[in-house]
Amino acid sequence: MSAKKRILICDDEEGVRESLKLILEDDYDLSFAKDGSEAIEKTRKRPADLVILDIKMPSMSGLETLKELKKCSPNIKVIMASGYKSVEAASEAVKNGASDYIIKPFDSKEVLDKVASTI
Repeated sequence: MSAKKRILICDDEEGVRESLKLILEDDYDLSFAKDGSEAIEKTRKRPADLVILDIKMPSMSGLETLKELKKCSPNIKVIMASGYKSVEAASEAVKNGASDYIIKPFDSKEVLDKVASTI
């Protein structure tokens, strides 16, 4: 049996990290970051197969974090997450290398489907 794919979940809200953990923990090896700086640091040490990244975080935005993640690991796959149904934010994220986009509150099936198709 092959090893589980690794996913890094980066969101400043613990409740969001916990929600994604409940959806994904059976099928994937998860790690967590509370902000962009921590996500970048973890990626430099041990890149995940996929990062689920909140678009709106304090200090360093999700888009800034996305750009930095792509610099240190160009092939890393990223799904952006946001509570804001903004087409502009989604297109900006994709333009900067995101693979997909999910909206909070999360639909479990949508998250699982998008993660499976991206990873």
